[in-house]
Amino acid sequence: MDFPTFVGARKVAPDVTTFAGFFPIGPLGILPANSHFIHARDPILVDTNGVAFEDQYLEALSNVIDPADLKWIYISHTDLDHVGNLDKVMALAPNAKVVVPSLGAAKFGLRESFDMSRLVPMDHGQRLDLGDRELVLLKPPTYDAPETTGFFDTRTRVLFSVDSFGALLDAPHEETEAIPEATLRDGMTMWAGIDAPWLGMVDKSRLGGLLNDIQRLDPSTIISGHLPATSGRMIGTVLGNMLGSLSEDRFQHPDRETIEGLFAQPAVA
Repeated sequence: MDFPTFVGARKVAPDVTTFAGFFPIGPLGILPANSHFIHARDPILVDTNGVAFEDQYLEALSNVIDPADLKWIYISHTDLDHVGNLDKVMALAPNAKVVVPSLGAAKFGLRESFDMSRLVPMDHGQRLDLGDRELVLLKPPTYDAPETTGFFDTRTRVLFSVDSFGALLDAPHEETEAIPEATLRDGMTMWAGIDAPWLGMVDKSRLGGLLNDIQRLDPSTIISGHLPATSGRMIGTVLGNMLGSLSEDRFQHPDRETIEGLFAQPAVA
């Protein structure tokens, strides 16, 4: 895969449609890039994907719901691969409020001509009422932006982990079960080292406790920004991969030569 590719919309869990795409990251592999839609009484869009997918993404969204009927747009954090199409979605969904962590709201305040009146700042520990369920906002175990906030759906037990449990892959796999075991393990380790380089400096027992907390939540499915939806036995595999990498001190940055190689590659539209 040589350029960003949008795959389309797919039902991945009860009440969840995922808008999936993939970004090539040079020699490091292919990164899944997902936005999600929760079919709640008060429908909510979760992140807005990258601008590289703009036309296809907005068309796919309009095929799932008339954007004018959106009640909420949930922004997990302000990285461009999560807010790339926010302005366009807001224009198509004039009645939707934008749920964003407080620090994320402050970052939006630095932008010119952004309608701050539509923001509803909410942070982990708070609950968003969607009419037929609540989203309990949670801090995921790993993140690259300090404001990052995921959630747990009280009706379906779906956990949105944002950047946590992402993976660099060898091919555009659309199901976690289809990813070869070693590819998933090594891809998760590589992604975590890039997205959360501080993992190599943390108390591993405390982070292991956070992973155990997720296991105790007993999620039916984990949806992520950077991995296909994960359910059933694969949840244990994903958590085990992260915990195993922690215990083996496998988190490392890409070396300087690899990073310089990324910038040396010609840009692809």
